[in-house]
Amino acid sequence: MAETTRSLGEEWLVLAPSAEALGAVPLFASMPEHARQRLAGLLEIEHHGAGHVIVRQGQSGYAFYVVADGAVVVTQDDAVLRELGRGDYFGELAIVGDGGRTAAVTAATDVVLWALFGTHFRELQMSEPAVAAELQDAVTQRWAHE
Repeated sequence: MAETTRSLGEEWLVLAPSAEALGAVPLFASMPEHARQRLAGLLEIEHHGAGHVIVRQGQSGYAFYVVADGAVVVTQDDAVLRELGRGDYFGELAIVGDGGRTAAVTAATDVVLWALFGTHFRELQMSEPAVAAELQDAVTQRWAHE
């Protein structure tokens, strides 16, 4: 498992997402290693300082995020819905739904995110349809249970 990422003043220590690290994320745990490896290659790393608004409710969304390190707070109409930490994810409707943000997400601490942009998800659908279908099924199942 990758070491925890921490901010050091203006420097960040971060390891790129890997099949092993994605296997520790419940959403991806059941995916075969080759699928997680392909997905890891499409994820981009983002760093945000505490207090930064990552997504705003009502705006169009273009990316899905996994919290690699740190914590974020999810709010809807200024009410706190939940706090998410390492291994949690948000923004999935941006790539498999209509793209509208149903909540705001703000960094509660310095946070490192792995982002999958919609264009990369569509690339995954074309090159690895089984992998994209697994991801979409997992997201759909999550929404069915909430």
